[in-house]
Amino acid sequence: MVDVDKAVIARLKKEGKNFEILVDCDKALLFKEGKGSLDDVLATEEIYEDVKKGMRASQLKKFFGSDENKAIAKIIIEQGEIQLTAEHMKKLREEKRKQIIAIIHRNAVDPKTDLPHPMNRIQYALEEAKVNIDYAKSAEMQVGNIVSKIREILPLKYEIREIELKIPAQYSGKSFSILKQFGKVLENNFGNDGSLSAVVEVPAGMQIELFDELNKLCHGQIESKVVRSK
Repeated sequence: MVDVDKAVIARLKKEGKNFEILVDCDKALLFKEGKGSLDDVLATEEIYEDVKKGMRASQLKKFFGSDENKAIAKIIIEQGEIQLTAEHMKKLREEKRKQIIAIIHRNAVDPKTDLPHPMNRIQYALEEAKVNIDYAKSAEMQVGNIVSKIREILPLKYEIREIELKIPAQYSGKSFSILKQFGKVLENNFGNDGSLSAVVEVPAGMQIELFDELNKLCHGQIESKVVRSK
């Protein structure tokens, strides 16, 4: 079982009444996703109304339909909230930071060069602007506010481009799959010879990556033209 001194609280509220158990933070979060063993998660099998006060919970059968502690602990972990350790919050914050950097890299370009900023340059801008990352909010919810904070340090231009492509028949099938991965296919037409003509909408920062993937497959045998930017 888990060391009680290192355990955190998992809590579920039912009809205004708290039910709490002590668990390993990381293992409990994995168990919530259907991974691992319950025995590896629990620091104790006791069910509490208030762990800190040592108050054991009562009326378990009334609220859970069972008085078997392990079965109840499983429900609390799966349906309740798990207290996060400082270490886990730091880990989540770092993961969120990487997601935000990736979003900016994909969707924005340097207005001077029309090319995406390298990820490490975006990272430095976040550090210089002393941007606070909220581990509890999605990267998508935070990126707009973060971009406004780093724009004075790192010039950014958000742009969506419509790109017209012509791809030879021998590469058309696999190329179409690549187009769908990178953006929204607005138009597509397969000619009588099997060649593909398409218009795809992609974030400006992903244009080079798209071309790299297509050229790798087609050995440079593609025609491309930016027909619209917005």
